[in-house]
Formats: sequence, structure tokens, C-alpha cells
Amino acid sequence: MNKLKTGEFYGTHYQKTAFENLIITDTEYTHSKVDWHYHENPYFTYLLQGKLFESNKKESYYLEPGNLLFHNWQDSHYNIKSPDFTRGFHIELNKNWFSNFDIQITNFEGSINLKNPIIKNLMNHIFVETKINDQYSNLSIESDLIEIFNTIKESKERNLRKPDWANKLKELLNEEKIDYSLNSLSSKLEIHPVHLSREFNRYFGTSLGNYIRLIKLNKAFCLLTSNKFSMTEICYLCDFYDQSHFISNFKRIYHTTPTQFLRKISGR
Repeated sequence: MNKLKTGEFYGTHYQKTAFENLIITDTEYTHSKVDWHYHENPYFTYLLQGKLFESNKKESYYLEPGNLLFHNWQDSHYNIKSPDFTRGFHIELNKNWFSNFDIQITNFEGSINLKNPIIKNLMNHIFVETKINDQYSNLSIESDLIEIFNTIKESKERNLRKPDWANKLKELLNEEKIDYSLNSLSSKLEIHPVHLSREFNRYFGTSLGNYIRLIKLNKAFCLLTSNKFSMTEICYLCDFYDQSHFISNFKRIYHTTPTQFLRKISGR
């Protein structure tokens, strides 16, 4: 079985950024199949374009743009990519990074399929920061990573005490086309809308409105990075009222407009 050393991923790197104790790569996958292998350090894989099948000894994943995985160190797996152009964003962290911030890596064993839109939003911020890559980027990226691991841990703790309606709601919100209105969601869950609104933050870590906003913006973020869709198409695909609604929400979260964002990443 092949062992990949620090900063080593199969494919062509558009960008490879090294900070203290972590390496970030923006990579095109060029191998149709990568046989069983493992990595020297824990890392994130964030698929931005294309499709990828990944399997380890316990689970298999069919990854599409916007899917995010965390792999603990030496977790062996193999990959098969579709014929389409496929691009991934990776963050690899060594053991010193976890020690420096008193994060217990043993709390994050194996492979984790991260679906929480709050975590994906933080990963989007990191991606943008790598394109800025100035003297403040390392600080910003490490702050977001610490927040990601805190959110993973808190989410695991919340999942242990989530009622049935919260688990069902989580599945509903991950569906492509649903009615996000409070009355519609509470009707499907068979609970009172006031109870849903009041209790949502307890089990999801943010308000219902912000959670839905992040789901839409995370999808829009990946569509923007593909550079294949017009603003009008993205608004439709992500269920925004119009371009103005989309731009104002994007700017609220990322502090830049979609057009300015595209300029930042155009050089990859």
C-alpha cells in the first residue's frame, strides 16, 4: 500500500501553499483510479468540481461538488474519478498543529463526511483566504480551522441528544428542492412552527434562517468556482429570488460580491 508524504496528493496542483504545520493544495485530479493508499497526516478533501468515488474499509462516498470529507491520519482508501474535469481543495495538518491548539485528534477518528453548512462555509472562507494569501492569511485560516474542529465536536455532542424531528429536519434541509417556509417544514415534521423556530438553534448551532442561507450560498460558491454558470443560472439553481437577493446574501457572508470573488480566484 502506498504512503503519501506531507503535501503529496495525486494530480496537478494549481496552487500549493505552505504555512507552519499545514499545507493547502488546489488540485486537479488527473488519475482515473488511485489504488489503495494512505496519507501521512490528517487532512480535509473539499470537492469543488467533477465527481469522485472514494472508499475506505468501512464506508464509501459518491462525492459531488460541495462534498467535504475529513480523514484522520493513515486511514487507507482508494479513489475513482469520473471522466469530467475534477478539482479538489485539500488541507493537510501535522500533529504539531493539533498540539499547538490543544485539539485532541483522537476525537476525530476515521473518515467523517461533513454535511454541516456552517463547517462548509468556514471551508469556503479558507479557500478565499488562500487566494488572497497575504500576511494575515495564516492567522485567518488557523482561526477558521479551530472553529471547524470545535463545530465538529459540538455537532457530535448535539447529535447524541437530538429528537427525532431534528434528525428528520436535517435530512429535509439537505434535499435539493423543498419549501423552506416555517409552516411547511413544521407541517412535515408534525410539530408547532413556534417550537421549531425556538428549538432549532439548540440542535443546529444557528438560526433556521441562517442555516438555510448557508446551504444556498455553499451551493452557489461551488457553482461560482466552476465558472460555468451565469449569475441568473446560479440564482435559479440555488433558489434565490433574483440577482440582487443573491448578491446581497453573498456579500453579507463573504464580505465581497460574487464578481469580486471570481476575480480573486481567477488565477487559481
